[in-house]
Amino acid sequence: MEARRTLCSLHSAHAARPASHTIRDPTPLDILRYRYHHGTNLGSVYVVERWLQPSRFPDGADGSSELAAVKAWVDKIGIEATQQKFQDYWQSAISEQDLQWLVEANCTTVRLPIGYFDLPGSRFTRGTPFEQYAHVYTGAWHSIRSLISRLRKRSIGVLLDLHALPGGANGQEHSGTNSGRAELWNSASNRALGVLCCQFLARDAQTASGIVGIQLANEAEWNAPAMYEWYDQCISAVSAIDPTIPVIISDGWNLAKAIEYSLRKNSLDPERPTAPVVIDTHYYWAFTDNDKKKSPQQVTSEVLTKLSELDGKEGSVVDRGATQVLVGEYSCVLTQDSWAKCNATSKEECVAAFGQAQSKRYQQRAGGSFFWTWKMDWMPGGEWGFVAQSNAGNIVAPKHALLTQHERVRVLQKAIRERDSRMHGALDQHIAHWTRADPKGNYEHEKYEYGWKVGYQDAFAFLQGRTTPGDRIGMLELWILKRLRESGYPGGFTWLFEQGLRKGIQDFYSAVGL
Repeated sequence: MEARRTLCSLHSAHAARPASHTIRDPTPLDILRYRYHHGTNLGSVYVVERWLQPSRFPDGADGSSELAAVKAWVDKIGIEATQQKFQDYWQSAISEQDLQWLVEANCTTVRLPIGYFDLPGSRFTRGTPFEQYAHVYTGAWHSIRSLISRLRKRSIGVLLDLHALPGGANGQEHSGTNSGRAELWNSASNRALGVLCCQFLARDAQTASGIVGIQLANEAEWNAPAMYEWYDQCISAVSAIDPTIPVIISDGWNLAKAIEYSLRKNSLDPERPTAPVVIDTHYYWAFTDNDKKKSPQQVTSEVLTKLSELDGKEGSVVDRGATQVLVGEYSCVLTQDSWAKCNATSKEECVAAFGQAQSKRYQQRAGGSFFWTWKMDWMPGGEWGFVAQSNAGNIVAPKHALLTQHERVRVLQKAIRERDSRMHGALDQHIAHWTRADPKGNYEHEKYEYGWKVGYQDAFAFLQGRTTPGDRIGMLELWILKRLRESGYPGGFTWLFEQGLRKGIQDFYSAVGL
């Protein structure tokens, strides 16, 4: 408590704050949303994939998608019995022991794939292939809300992922059907229904405290027609309801293009600021002929080059806007051809090196990462399994997550002791630099000082944890954007506030060894 009182005094200690500022200490929801997300995908629960859960299909059923499963069961046992069967499964899919395991694995966030058919009310399935099966899903959303609440009680957030959109954002089975076509993009009615789904989620998230973001689409097709125009519609619709909730977009397998889009959306001075936009990108090395040619060692080296599209795009929100990337899916799976190239190294060692390299790289350059996946029939899942790979130490939580409570208290106290000397050192260095660089310049250095104080306090609050076990600011670029918008500074030397903010955060992590 003493530590909190000491650091909280930072915001009231300096008169540089503009009257219009709205900066307050990070709330528990802020921390849930902007920390580093060491997460997992839920798996085949609310959007069925047969390869993950063949038990969800009756014997002899055709197809491999959610639609194939529900149709097969209704044909076999009728709609009422199917509704009860699905309801029973949702209620039993995630046990209390499962949730406790997530806590012990230092999981902060679950990416929860859902389908439009899981949302409550006939309007979401009218005119779609799921219309005749809508009754089966009458309890789906209540089940999802219950799971969100159970996770939140354990300080675990939920990213709601519209995995299955009307018509499908891609032609794969995880879009809900086996049509083999991505019919979202060329259908005005499907796109309109997709916007309606996003509006519902935004409204509902206002009463569900564990929602860290809403993902508009999963694995959108490469160069999908009018994809960004549809993103514009969805982002505007969500922002009109709640401009604070992060909105996640699929990069459509073109991260560089998505980064440029997000920089425009996350501008400091748009006419109408929108909800913060985050990019979802996926990394796999198990599906192409080119993948088969690579040894595990080559793939592991390649991991360290990923997210290089961010180079030169971060570090100055005032000048460029903000961009933030989440790795929404990755695994430790390689092709059998690749594993055969381990040579003298054992497969177990190759898997460990591959997984640990991914953990390291994503923690360095992304705002979070979500393993694919958690729940399937064949637990613990091998190289596809978050449980198997976490238990083996192949997927590694960030350093701060491994601190004991005693260690966390110790480093927080150290940060308090070093605060003033670090602040004065940073400010003196900053003033000296600009005095040399521009002796006749008239700079508002108090903005740098205030930014430093806010940044140091913010990083302290995240690690202290409030209602979480203690976290690091992972979604840093979007946190900087949020603080800039809240600062009340109209322009001019606002860049000094940003530089101070970044330096304060950096100095805090230097003080605590993170």
